[in-house]
Amino acid sequence: MSQVHVEPVTTRRQQKQFFELPWKIYQDDPMWIPPLRGELKKLLGFRRHPFHDFATMQHFLAVRDGETVGRITAIDNPKHFQRHKEDLGFFGFFESIDDEQVAHGLFGAARHWLKGRGLDWIRGPVNPSLNYEVGLLIDGWHSPPTFMMTYNPRYYERLVESYGFSKSEDLMAFAAHTDMIATLDKKIDVVIDFATREYDIKLRKLDTRRFKQDVSAFLEIYNQSLVGTWGFTPLSEGEMADLVKGMKELIVPELTSFAEIDGEPVAGVFALLDYNPRIKEIDGRLLPFGFLKLLRNKRAIKKVRILSTNVLPKYQRWGLGLVVLSRLKNELLDWGIGDIELSWVLESNHLSFKTLKRGGARVDKTYRIYDYGAPGQAGAAGE
Repeated sequence: MSQVHVEPVTTRRQQKQFFELPWKIYQDDPMWIPPLRGELKKLLGFRRHPFHDFATMQHFLAVRDGETVGRITAIDNPKHFQRHKEDLGFFGFFESIDDEQVAHGLFGAARHWLKGRGLDWIRGPVNPSLNYEVGLLIDGWHSPPTFMMTYNPRYYERLVESYGFSKSEDLMAFAAHTDMIATLDKKIDVVIDFATREYDIKLRKLDTRRFKQDVSAFLEIYNQSLVGTWGFTPLSEGEMADLVKGMKELIVPELTSFAEIDGEPVAGVFALLDYNPRIKEIDGRLLPFGFLKLLRNKRAIKKVRILSTNVLPKYQRWGLGLVVLSRLKNELLDWGIGDIELSWVLESNHLSFKTLKRGGARVDKTYRIYDYGAPGQAGAAGE
């Protein structure tokens, strides 16, 4: 077998090869959803994105006989060290043919680059942080991913683990159906009614007249609510501004909910329509006419992803997560939504697990984040 060469991406030609590789890897996989091309180029740093204002990345290509057969990105995110005090780097945007020589060469190159920056511990996949698409799919190939969730072939788990990576944390996608609303445990309604009356909570949807302010308020709640969450680093102001701009046409106000106390938002939830079938139809191209196809007749989309239910820390024991979700019940039914995905949920988030299962949701897909070189981790085959 010919030798694999792993090389850093330094030219526009290599950027193009890096970007286009997934279309080769997944050409025969009916479950794969292509990325929105413009958004991926931003996250990779091929176009401007605020993540790169503070983080440094290096892309690598694996080449055999002149053919691109794999890719990976090494990520130095100083915000992680600032918050968690861990000498930890990351890998992301990993793709490879089914070949351990290719994958191991890529992992080795990413680790070597990170070691040169004083980071002996590597975690991934994150694309490019936990605030974006994250995790390796290890169970749940029966259906395509929902909007902004990852996907990969089954053999990736073997490639990653054969190098010596071990499980750090699993993330779950829960599946539910609006039929469950009528059968919810009545005790949940008691919690919602009590919290709403006791604390004089007002519920409302996003106000399109103050779209920027409302989305910014939600992201502020998101940042504050997840402070104690495993691996979390807050979105920067630049990232929040970019998300506000990018989500304007995708968010449906009726499928959002805010809880306010004394006129101030203290909890929020966004349900995003599953645009993935349409993204597949346009092959990830928004221009020249893909944008119109993506957004046409939104009411024809009958699946949503509830991507985040967040409550300010001082109110998290009040049942406000259930309260803010309660406003969505009739909206989902009126829209005609059938399937719901609640993702992602860390396996260590025992409260959310218990609440979702009590409500009748089931784990539909499992994603894994891996570590290599973590303190106390046993030696690995990739050394």
